[in-house]
Amino acid sequence: MQRIAIVSEHASPLAQLGGVDSGGQNVYVANVARELARQGHCVDVFTRLDNPYLSDQMDWDDNVRVIHVPAGPARRLPKESLLPYMGEFGEYMLSYVREHGMEYDVIHANFFMSAMAALPLARQTRTPLAVTFHALGKVRRRYQASDDRFSDQRFAIEEEIVRVADCIIAECPQDERDLIELYSADPDRIRMVPCGYDPSELAPIDMPTARQMLGWDPETFYVLQLGRMVPRKGIDNVIRALSRLRSGYGVDARLCVVGGDLCGASGGDVDEFERLQRIVRDEQLDDYVEFTGSRGRNVLNRYYSAANVFVTTPWYEPFGITPIEAMACRRPVVGADTGGIKYTVVDGQTGYLVPPKDPDALADRLAILARDQSLATRMGEAGALRARKLFTWRRVGTELASIFAGLGSRRAPTWKLPAERVLPLAGGLHSGLAVQNELFHN
Repeated sequence: MQRIAIVSEHASPLAQLGGVDSGGQNVYVANVARELARQGHCVDVFTRLDNPYLSDQMDWDDNVRVIHVPAGPARRLPKESLLPYMGEFGEYMLSYVREHGMEYDVIHANFFMSAMAALPLARQTRTPLAVTFHALGKVRRRYQASDDRFSDQRFAIEEEIVRVADCIIAECPQDERDLIELYSADPDRIRMVPCGYDPSELAPIDMPTARQMLGWDPETFYVLQLGRMVPRKGIDNVIRALSRLRSGYGVDARLCVVGGDLCGASGGDVDEFERLQRIVRDEQLDDYVEFTGSRGRNVLNRYYSAANVFVTTPWYEPFGITPIEAMACRRPVVGADTGGIKYTVVDGQTGYLVPPKDPDALADRLAILARDQSLATRMGEAGALRARKLFTWRRVGTELASIFAGLGSRRAPTWKLPAERVLPLAGGLHSGLAVQNELFHN
C-alpha cells in the first residue's frame, strides 16, 4: 500500500465539467485517484479552494480525501491567473504535512503549476516527484500565439521541472517527443501512460434507445462534438464541415455540441458560444445545430450512443479523452491528426484522421460514413475493442501504481532542504519565483 499525494491546482475532481477550465484534467485526476484507491492505496488530492463554502478537507471516496488549499481568493479564476498563488499553495501543503504528521511515498503533480507548488514539499520531505504536464507551454504557444495568456515564465518553469522531476508521465508518443525535443527531457525518466475511460460509466446504449432518451429523430445523420467551448477545440471547423456535408453531399445531417457554460458564469465560454452562433447563422444552419451546454457525466453515454459519428478537430490536443469515450460507446471517430488523437484513433480502422482547420476534408470523411453504415459499425466495434484493450482507467491506475512503487523505493537524500528555504514562497509571484529558482539550482 502506498500513500500518494495528487496535486492538481486548478482541476478539482469535484468540478462540474464543461467550463472553460474544467475538462480532461478533472476527469483524469478523479479517475486516477479512484483507481489507485481501489487498488489499495491511500490518496490525498490537493486542489485550490475556489468556493468559500467547501470544507477544508472531505472524504470523497473510499481511501480518497480532497484537501482544499487556500491559495488566492476563494472563487473560480482562470488558470492563467493562478501563478502568483503557487507559493502560497506550496507553503500550505508543507504546513498541512507537518501539522498532520503525513508522510507520502510519492507526489504526483498534474500541470506545471502543481509541480512548481509541490517541489518544496518533495525536497523538504525527500519524496519522489512524478509529473504529468497535460499540456506543454511551448506547444500551446506554437498554436495559440497571442491568444495564449500564460506568461513566458511558464517556459523556464517547465524546463526546470523537466530537469529535476524524478519521473515525467507522457500521455502519448507525441507528448514524449515534445518533451525530448522541446525541453531536452531525459528519455530514461519518461514513462508513457495514456488517459482512460470507465467501462461502467461509458457503457454503450443501442442507438434507437439513446435517441429516444434525447428526443432525436430516428433517421437523421447526427454528428456529435463534446468538450470545452474554447477556440482551440475547433468547433467552428465542425460547423463549417456540417454545412458542406449538407450542401455538397446532400446528407440530412445535424450537429449536437455538448459542453460549455452557457449561462454566463464563465465569460470565455459565452464569448465563444456567441462567436459559434454567428458562424451557424452565416452558414444558414440555425435549424441543424444544437448547443446543449455542459451535461453530467452520468448521461454522456446517451449522447455518444445516439450519434452516428463523434468528431473532434482541435488545433492541437495533448491527449483528448473524448475520442476514447466515443470509441467505448462503439462510435467511429473523425479526429484531427494531432497530439494524442493520432495515437488513440487508428486512421481507416476506428475512424479517420483529418487535418485541423480543414472543413472540406472533414466533410468528405463524414460523407463516407453517412453513406456506408456497415463501415461505420465496423469502425465503431474496432474502436470499442481498442478502448477496452488499451485505455481503461484500471489499466492506467495499474501502470501508474507500478511506476510510483519504483519511485517510492528510492528516496533521494538530495531533496532535503531547511524549512526556512521554503517558507518565503508565500511572498507573491516575483519573490516566489526567485525562491523557486534558488530551489531548482541548489
